[in-house]
Amino acid sequence: MSAVKVGIGPGSICTTRIVTGVGVPQITAVSDAVEALEGTGIPVIADGGIRFSGDIAKAIAAGAAAVMVGSMLAGTEESPGEIELYQGRSYKSYRGMGSLGAMSKGSSDRYFQSDNAADKLVPEGIEGRVAYKGRLKEIIHQQMGGLRSCMGLTGCGTIDTLRTKAEFVRISGAGIQESHVHDVTITKESPNYRMGS
Repeated sequence: MSAVKVGIGPGSICTTRIVTGVGVPQITAVSDAVEALEGTGIPVIADGGIRFSGDIAKAIAAGAAAVMVGSMLAGTEESPGEIELYQGRSYKSYRGMGSLGAMSKGSSDRYFQSDNAADKLVPEGIEGRVAYKGRLKEIIHQQMGGLRSCMGLTGCGTIDTLRTKAEFVRISGAGIQESHVHDVTITKESPNYRMGS
């Protein structure tokens, strides 16, 4: 086995946890998988639930060797789909592999469904749109910068050190609110932070 990809339902367009009743929060899934694979040399890939660069840092701190992202890059120039104008803003369409559209085009086999008739498929995702975000390289630059800042703040000079040295602290709902922008109206969007991202 080359690697284990971990994540049932953490993606922004995924409904698997609701439809099937299966799945745990992504950070728990990654941490548990890393612990189960300890000593095997098999890396864990955190698939889904990455909204901000801090989520990349947390996945790596939980032991992931890599992350997979979807919605973060879905609105880029390089992503598939046309740019659509909706209520004066630019968007790109985005659909999950478990959406009806993707399943009817062939992804249904990964969900153990062989009948491609739309009325027989049981989707585990939706189709939607995400804000247009510009060029991919700009998004990657911001994500790498956030990860580097995390490493500096935690005193971790390497990814491997971050995977083994970082400590997690449980925070409350109030702590989460405090972590986000609050008590102001945003007048200029930041390239690495969007409300509702």
